[in-house]
Amino acid sequence: MPITVDGVRKEYGDVVAVDDVSLTIEQGQFHCLIGPNGSGKTTMFRMLLGLTNPTAGTISIPNATVGCGFQDPNFYPSLTVRENIEVFESMVGGVAEDWRETLLDELRLARALDRPAGDLSGGFARKLDLALSLLGEPDYLLLDEPLGALDDVSTERLLAFLNSYVAAGHSLLVSTHHITEFEQYVDRVTVMHDGDLVLDRERTAVELDGHDSLQEYYVSMVLEREGSTAALE
Repeated sequence: MPITVDGVRKEYGDVVAVDDVSLTIEQGQFHCLIGPNGSGKTTMFRMLLGLTNPTAGTISIPNATVGCGFQDPNFYPSLTVRENIEVFESMVGGVAEDWRETLLDELRLARALDRPAGDLSGGFARKLDLALSLLGEPDYLLLDEPLGALDDVSTERLLAFLNSYVAAGHSLLVSTHHITEFEQYVDRVTVMHDGDLVLDRERTAVELDGHDSLQEYYVSMVLEREGSTAALE
């Protein structure tokens, strides 16, 4: 069963952060939610996770497990990487040893197991956060800007791993403002701008209108909505 968002609106006082948005997050898809800063992506992300409630509309989540990773990594900085993993394993009710080893290998965390998490570099902090979000092998994985601070090699490894995770039947929603790295993997694209849903369709159904990439098409679309004369030709 998919996650469904039906006519959702979110207000903060006089500010409308999300305005009458409906979309579906299907099972077994690599789904990208893109938009510039202030587009409503983060608010939508928080509503999907139940961290804030819609002012109007509904969000229906099936009887499934949901994992998440935020733009700023979340873990216990005073604990080692190993101790963080153990704590989060207890939260999800235990983790199969082979899955834990897969995550340590794919994210290259084994050599950092005994380091305090608070001393990790930005890249390793991101990898730890990703590992923690994946420990329970969630049916739905929601990631906010997951490539931040990763080097090019780590980025390619992570994208290939996430793609295989989706191919195994899990669902992935990535919130980002830069879709270039995800373009070869994405199954569905949703674009938000100023709280509005401006595009939501399968990647194969997106007409690039002469642009060389999905990123160029997205930027051109946003600039056109803003009335900018700098819109890409």
